Amino acid sequence: MEVRFFDEARRVLRTERLEPQADHVFVGHFGDVREGALYLFVLDGVETPDPYARALPFGVHGPARVVADAREPALRHVHPLHAWVIYELHVGTFTTEGTFRSAIEKLDDLVELGIDVVELMPVAAFAGERGWGYDGVALFAVHPAYGTPDDLRELVRAAHERGIAVLLDVVYNHFGPSGNYLARYAPEYFSTKVTTPWGVAPNFENPRMRGLVVQNARYWLEEFGIDGLRLDATHSIHDDSTRHVLHELTSVAHEMAPRRAVFFEDARNDPAMFGELGADGIWADDFHHQLHVVLTGERDGYYAAYERGLPDLARTIAQGWLFQGEPYAAAPWKGRPRGKPSSGVPPEALVYCLQNHDQIGNRAFGDRLAGPDGLDLDTYCAVATLLLFLPMTPLLFMGEEWAATTPFLFFSHLDGDLGRHVSEGRRREFASFEAFADRAVARTIPDPQEETTFTRSKLDWSERMSPPHARVLDVYRTMLSLRRSDPVLRVRCNLGEVSARAEGNVLVVHRRTPLDSRTIYVNFGREDARLPAGARTLFATSKTAEERVPGRSAVIVDP
Repeated sequence: MEVRFFDEARRVLRTERLEPQADHVFVGHFGDVREGALYLFVLDGVETPDPYARALPFGVHGPARVVADAREPALRHVHPLHAWVIYELHVGTFTTEGTFRSAIEKLDDLVELGIDVVELMPVAAFAGERGWGYDGVALFAVHPAYGTPDDLRELVRAAHERGIAVLLDVVYNHFGPSGNYLARYAPEYFSTKVTTPWGVAPNFENPRMRGLVVQNARYWLEEFGIDGLRLDATHSIHDDSTRHVLHELTSVAHEMAPRRAVFFEDARNDPAMFGELGADGIWADDFHHQLHVVLTGERDGYYAAYERGLPDLARTIAQGWLFQGEPYAAAPWKGRPRGKPSSGVPPEALVYCLQNHDQIGNRAFGDRLAGPDGLDLDTYCAVATLLLFLPMTPLLFMGEEWAATTPFLFFSHLDGDLGRHVSEGRRREFASFEAFADRAVARTIPDPQEETTFTRSKLDWSERMSPPHARVLDVYRTMLSLRRSDPVLRVRCNLGEVSARAEGNVLVVHRRTPLDSRTIYVNFGREDARLPAGARTLFATSKTAEERVPGRSAVIVDP
């Protein structure tokens, strides 16, 4: 095995031998190699990128750059979890420039909104110039289109200066289909028993792979000052080891000073994620799915498992998640029981949202909940108020605070046959959906490979202060302020202190503390509904007469 060094024009400078050590390790010491040097390894005569590279300025197929170690401190004083409001963003479409540096310019807007936690979609290097980041292959290198490692540190530092914690989305359940060179070094990195829909599955019984992801988690937390991790699709992480790799990852984060948080994206509705595996929180999608069916009536895909009525929405809120062992009609359970009882799960450990990258981007046209063909803004403001009233941890997706009109489409940038397969697969994905039974309609689904699919997804920040977007923004700002100041909404509670019921077209949710209580009435119908006599209105999304909840509105009262 050899290492080959290059100049900035990628011309070969020299090739050096690496000496074999025990356990298939190769070592070389080169005192004249400085920060900024470019290199590739040579395996059996073939130049091969470094899958542990700290920087890949020419992409995942090119030479790595030597980067000096650095340590960025984490935020010392992070709010308790029950006070968190998470703002999810995709670096490449958050601003016109799509870089870490340009994202800094928007942080003051997030502070003014009332955000205290930003969650970055994956930034680890992946093939091509653009993508969501969930097909990463070089887990230690930041995606070069977003900037350098120091640019990411600067973004984290700027967020911390404003009191904003930073979560990072990381993907350990699979590796992307292009640019994954680990198997060329050792096929044992990957499982021969487990398959995933997205790419090859890591073999966590192999100490090298296990060490890679644990080291990677520590890398983001220690060297960049990241305040917590969101682990993608943990239900697809398979590990038969005595100690599950998820438990090892949460332990690494929790043992740091200051302690870092770890969130799972997990569809199993299983309290063991908290107890046995140590998760601080879980993306609890039942709320989103059930609310979406109530609002739109859609029953395609996983929505087939949810009913259209408000009673199940009330039950979801009261229980934390809906399915607690009942048969689930959609994949992957297909009629088998899903979930376990949620008793003992604290509400703040459940991340609720109206929309996120998946729930928008996995739609054929990347359409958001509000828009020309979506919800009217009265209803949108009402359900946004509901989300921010609940004691669960709310997650906002970039732009939702002003009902952005820009879509968030699925986009990628893969070469040759792989790119063509992605484009064809995107259309096949919706073949069973009623709306795309007509092939002519199916052909209008945006091609993920087209650059315009990416550029159309960039936020238009100019629209946020103009009508009607300014009205939506005011609702979000007011409710986020209320979450911080109201004596009921600002305190931690348990599920036993939350009740919910359906009264015809009105959803009624009640929160109480030992000293006080608040109730929200969300009217999903068009006709006015009555409030209890004597209730004092604290906030309403529409002008309301005394003792009335107008149609398509929400009213918060002090009973």
